[in-house]
Amino acid sequence: MIGKDTSGSTEFERKYYPEQLSRRGEITVWMLFVLVMLTGLILKLSGSPVPYTVTILGVFFLLAGLAISLGNWMDRRTFIKVSAEGIEFKNGLRHVELQWQEVNRLEVYHSNWGDKVHVRGSESHFAFRTMGEVKVNKEVKGRMGFEEGDKILEILLERSKLRKVERSDPGEYYIR
Repeated sequence: MIGKDTSGSTEFERKYYPEQLSRRGEITVWMLFVLVMLTGLILKLSGSPVPYTVTILGVFFLLAGLAISLGNWMDRRTFIKVSAEGIEFKNGLRHVELQWQEVNRLEVYHSNWGDKVHVRGSESHFAFRTMGEVKVNKEVKGRMGFEEGDKILEILLERSKLRKVERSDPGEYYIR
C-alpha cells in the first residue's frame, strides 16, 4: 500500500505470504496412523498378540503427523510485513519486529529449494526461504518459500544499509 504521511514523505507497507504446501502428505500420514491403530485394535480384540512393529509404526506416524500438521499450521499463519519503519515476521509461534537500524546481520545460504535467509537483530531473529521448487525427474512436484523472497531480500539489504563481507564459509553475509 502506498500513501503519504503528514510530513510529506512517501511511506509503503506490504505483506508477503509464503507458498502454501499441499496437505496431501499430512492427510496420508494421518490415514496411515489410523490404519496402523485399527490394525493393532483388530489384533488386540481378536486375542492375537500385537507386534512391536505396530506400536513403533503407530508412534512414528503419530509424531510425523503432529510435526507435519504443526508445520502446515505455522505456514498458514506466516507473513512478512515490510514498512517504512522496519520489518515484521510472524508465523504462529514466533513474532519478530525489527526497525531497519536494528537489523545487524543477514545470512543467505543458497540451496536448490530456495535460499535460506537469516535476519538477525541484537535480541531477536527470524528466517525465511526465497521461492524454491521441489523437482522429481525434472518435474515440479511442489513450491515452497516466499514467491517474492528475492524482492524481500533486496528490500532488506537496501533499507537496513548492511554491507557484504567476504568469508570462507558458504553463503553470503551482510553486517552493519
